[in-house]
Amino acid sequence: MTKPIDRLSIQLYSARSITPLEAQFALIAGLGYKMVEPWGGLFNDPDALQRLLDVHGMTAPSAHVGLDRLRADAVSTTRLCKGLGMKIILAPAPPPGEREGGEKEWRGIGRELNEIGKAVTGEGLRFGWHNHHWEYGRTGSGKTYLECLFEEAPDLVWEADLAWIVRGGGDPVAEIKKHAQRLVACHIKDLAPSGQCADEDGWADPGHGIMDWPALRAAMTGAGVSLFVAEHDKPNDVARFARRARETVSSWA
Repeated sequence: MTKPIDRLSIQLYSARSITPLEAQFALIAGLGYKMVEPWGGLFNDPDALQRLLDVHGMTAPSAHVGLDRLRADAVSTTRLCKGLGMKIILAPAPPPGEREGGEKEWRGIGRELNEIGKAVTGEGLRFGWHNHHWEYGRTGSGKTYLECLFEEAPDLVWEADLAWIVRGGGDPVAEIKKHAQRLVACHIKDLAPSGQCADEDGWADPGHGIMDWPALRAAMTGAGVSLFVAEHDKPNDVARFARRARETVSSWA
């Protein structure tokens, strides 16, 4: 398998505070990134996205695509992503109002994802889910909502957001091992010690927080994770975050 640094991408949502998009790409490419993970809003101008990928010699193997767009036309959306060179489409979250309904709601989302997945895989791409903390609520029998979702969508792949698992009360090492057969990517993300980085919503740069990276790295290696995606939900210095994320993953070689 290739070195970890050669499998490192970055979620462009982390750089959304920088405008225009050209400046985001220039910064990220200048730091040595070769891959990016676009998010929903960027698909409103796919030509600009393609142009910037080409200009900087970058690829976008994975993308976050909102359920609203997938619900409207999964086939056309998949073809758009395929045209941009993407291999994996990931639904990043339920829309507001569809997150707090408990087991019944999460199983319903799972069944819907199963149907959308048929359209996506029918076009030759993989389809998966990216978690937040909501999925770590539990049923009366003790199952997580993530387990319920997966039970309803047996072919769904998974991008594990490691720090959101912790915020949901889960153990990311255990979750990686439990769902290893679905795991195609991980969001490389960190949490600040309690009370720190309040202006960044308590997130930290990868390798500069409280996450147990030696244990996580071993679990990801065991699961054969093929894509690492650096992410910070609210960095107050995008360049610092992106640089530190690369340094952390480079240290895994």
